[in-house]
Amino acid sequence: MMKMKKVLSVVLLSSLVLGACGGEEEPKEEEAKTEDTATTAGSGEAEELYSNKSCVGCHGQDLEGANGPELAKIGAKLSKDEIKDVIINGKGSMPSIDVTDEEAETLATWLAEKK
Repeated sequence: MMKMKKVLSVVLLSSLVLGACGGEEEPKEEEAKTEDTATTAGSGEAEELYSNKSCVGCHGQDLEGANGPELAKIGAKLSKDEIKDVIINGKGSMPSIDVTDEEAETLATWLAEKK
């Protein structure tokens, strides 16, 4: 009986210690932004645009490709300006995307970093 109490005590204590060791707190949205919005507004904003503009439907959640080509390494194939041109004007079976010039710039900058 005494051994069982010790085991339960160790288990409870371990649970408390592990529970208190939470993960690293994520930075607040304001802290994540930097002065250089062309490259860093980027990631979060670009990913949101990517999802909201239906890019995911053809290019996949993780840029792996679906009905459209993979974009995971598109920056190694196309420049930022070429990517922006495809976003704005479309190419082949890809239609033009209804975005502002700033949104196209954000998406193109983000995708051009994928190499």
